[in-house]
Amino acid sequence: MDKEYIKKLAENPNFIPGIYNYCDRWCERCPMTSRCMNYALSEEELDNPQARDINNESFWKKMSEILQVTLEMVKEAAQEQGIDLDSLDGKLAAEEYEKNRDIAEDHECSRAAKSYSQMVKNWFDSAEELFEGKAEDLSLQVQLGLPNSNPVGEAAGLKDSVDVIRWYQHFIYVKLVRAITGSLEEVSQDSAGSAKIALIAMDRSIAAWGQMSQHFPQHKDNILDILVHLDRLRGKAEELFPDARGFIRPGFD
Repeated sequence: MDKEYIKKLAENPNFIPGIYNYCDRWCERCPMTSRCMNYALSEEELDNPQARDINNESFWKKMSEILQVTLEMVKEAAQEQGIDLDSLDGKLAAEEYEKNRDIAEDHECSRAAKSYSQMVKNWFDSAEELFEGKAEDLSLQVQLGLPNSNPVGEAAGLKDSVDVIRWYQHFIYVKLVRAITGSLEEVSQDSAGSAKIALIAMDRSIAAWGQMSQHFPQHKDNILDILVHLDRLRGKAEELFPDARGFIRPGFD
């Protein structure tokens, strides 16, 4: 990777500036990858399995290269704008950020989001036999060819619900912490954008849990507890960030 390549990539008018700032990072399901510079860059730089594996040395070497080039570009941009980075008190800024981050992580919304993550883990940890039983039931339906049944479609729907829940399990917490940190630092735009994608993640997760309750009606009460918790968190987040739903995400809204 080099600076000139990134600059050339940034000049491509097909890319939507900032589209990657408020997405859900689920590139495999995103219809906008062809308009995303971040996606193009990751495909170019992380073009083999080893470079995508965080346990592989190649991954960390590539990350180091990317960070180094990014730092060089930040310094160049600061110099062009007449900003002396050396004159800035980096230690003070870092301490202020850490202070705000600690406050954000201890916020009731953040704590509720972390609790939700644990609730998801606990539910799936206890549902192994449940899924095994469901697989046997669907397999039997295929063998019997029962009328008015669609085991293949049901299996696909179940997998989709699980994928959605698992993808956003920790994402909601991360984005809420970022949103709250941004509000403390008075970065209102970033705060609203981060809150919006967190709310979207909650919307999709709630819909997925609703589908799960239909797949496993015998466990509807346990799933309802999770739904109630997540819906309350969504309500609190909407109160905390009243402008979030109206935030216009580049390329998506």
